[in-house]
Amino acid sequence: MTDELDFRAAGARRLKDKICIVTGAGQGIGRATARRLGQEGGKIVVADRVDEGATQTITELREHGVEAIKVLVDLSTFSGAEDLMTQTIAAFGRIDVLVNNVGGTIWMKPFHLYSEDEVKLELERSLLPTLWCCRAVLPIMMEQNAGSIVNLGSQSVRGLYRAPYASSKGGILALGKVLAMEYGRYGIRVNTVSPGGTDIPDRVTPRLLIRPGVLAEDLAQQESDDFRREMVEDSRNQQSLRRRGVPEEQAAAVAFLASDDASFITGDVINCSGGQS
Repeated sequence: MTDELDFRAAGARRLKDKICIVTGAGQGIGRATARRLGQEGGKIVVADRVDEGATQTITELREHGVEAIKVLVDLSTFSGAEDLMTQTIAAFGRIDVLVNNVGGTIWMKPFHLYSEDEVKLELERSLLPTLWCCRAVLPIMMEQNAGSIVNLGSQSVRGLYRAPYASSKGGILALGKVLAMEYGRYGIRVNTVSPGGTDIPDRVTPRLLIRPGVLAEDLAQQESDDFRREMVEDSRNQQSLRRRGVPEEQAAAVAFLASDDASFITGDVINCSGGQS
């Protein structure tokens, strides 16, 4: 029993003293990831644009003895991503892990019902933050000659009613592969976790929030609910496990890829989706 406990303790510290940025850490998969990386010994940068959720996460981390800071930033712009990296370097002096979690579909409906502005907003939420954060962190990790980037993809690339969001996540899958090939020579690993449907019980930020204090218009409620139900049913029918996931299951996959346990893995994708295919 003693050996088992010692082994668990060692495994639980895979990220000891690693400086870990988690974007969108104010709720859901982001918060669960911040918690998991903190449990594994990481020092956590909680990045979000909504203060309420970020404050809840930072309070929880500190209550459990995790060293953490909060950075409120809009990552849909390159300047926002640069600000995040600058604040992290100022606080900790390096960046070992970047988890690009920001994203999430705003609308669920057939593509012909999207307006031009809605398409742009979906890309702004779910593609640009990952693109800009990778661009901003790479020079830092190149100078360190080390770093692990874990991007969040999605099973939406094979689903219904989220074409702009799926396009964003498809772009993230391509980005991970290309960056892994380009930057492996600098000791930088880039991988992707692609979640299936995941319940978010601690949601602070509404799905339709497109700017702090600004909610997007949705379809008539009944029509929107019908599209959502059909989308969820279609996803579940593709699964082996036939259930929705929880944020902690996604966080476990992220923690593995972030850690040195995955030191010879790059350009890869873990489909954490209950066997969705």
